Order: sequence, then structure tokens, then C-alpha cells
Amino acid sequence: MTASTPASPDRTDLWPLVHAEREALAADLAELPDERWATPSLCAGLSVREVLAHLTAAASLTPLRWLAGVLRCRFDFDRQVAMRLAEQVGATPAETLDRFRRVAGSTTKPPLPTIAMLGETIVHGEDIRRPLGIRYDYPVATVTRVAEYYRGSDMVVLAKGRIGGLRLAATDGPFATGAGPVVSGRTVALVMAMTGRASHCDELTGEGVPVLRDRCATA
Repeated sequence: MTASTPASPDRTDLWPLVHAEREALAADLAELPDERWATPSLCAGLSVREVLAHLTAAASLTPLRWLAGVLRCRFDFDRQVAMRLAEQVGATPAETLDRFRRVAGSTTKPPLPTIAMLGETIVHGEDIRRPLGIRYDYPVATVTRVAEYYRGSDMVVLAKGRIGGLRLAATDGPFATGAGPVVSGRTVALVMAMTGRASHCDELTGEGVPVLRDRCATA
């Protein structure tokens, strides 16, 4: 199988995919009891509620506001993320979810390619769902677009460097890339491992899995 052709990062047909994934995540969280919103996410140090607020912030942040925040935080990007998250978390879990629902159809974004926004929605959606035990069937075509982007980029998160010297091959779709020891599994599991989520390596098979797991652990 040959490697997939990378998606153009700012194709306008990506926005409906972003919106669909936001709406699906909101629906999955609609009946979540208040006490479960404090569940630790796959993002170190953040609860599932805080990760949802982070997604809301990303969908509310224009390039100008992003730059103003960077300057205010003296180019401390982690501080900027924390500040914007705090703006969107709200007083209650219901308010957190309502704020996210209100931006589900937004095309506002920081100075990132649209494909990166799709990647954020997929990856952080899984960061939320997995600890909550929510199973969601990510559209393979959508997740393949994200995998194609991450395989060639370290811009938003280290991904290209993490999979260097490995052969990744999806078992549920056309995605394949690289050369070396094989790592195979569902496309979404490959994407999550590419972005440093060691827990998803448990779903993968092949002689390259220990290498990828170690790289996730040392990210």
C-alpha cells in the first residue's frame, strides 16, 4: 500500500467536518452527570471539562485576539492556553457544554490551518471520550484526513518526528506512511499515538509498537 496524499491544510470542505465532530461530541456529553465532568482527561493535568473549554476557546479566538494574548502572556504559550480556557469554562458543567454548543458551527480560529482545527477536535474529543468510557465511531475518511496532516507536520504537536523510521498502516482505512518496523491499527488509534497518547498504543499491533510507545512516554 502506498502512502496517502496529504490534504491541503486550508481546504474549505474541512469546516463541515469540524462542525460535525463538534456536534457529535456535544451530543455525547449531553447527559453526562455533573460529578463526571471532573474526570481526568488524556491531557495531563486537565479534566474533561477543561479540555472542552479549551476547544471552545480555540473556536472563539481570532488571529488578532490570539496575538494579543501571546503578547499579554509574554510569549508563554502554555499560559495563553490556560488563560483562554479559564475564560470559557463557565460556572457549571452545563454552562461549559452550552458555550461549546454555541461555537459548534464557528469558523473562527487562531492562525492555524483548518486541518489543524479538525485535528484538535478529533484528538481532544478522544481525550475526553476515552476516560469517560464513551465509544464513538469516528468517520474513517475524516480521521484519515487528520492522519495525513500529522504524518507530515510537527507544527501544532510533535507527530512527524515521533513516527520517524516507522511504518504506520491503518486496518480500517487507506492511511499508510513511512518505512521501518510496522505499527498497525484503527486510524484513530494511530492518530492518537502520533500525537503522544501512549494509552492508544494498547490498541496497536506490530514490531514498531514498543518504539512508538517509548516515544509517547518521553514526549
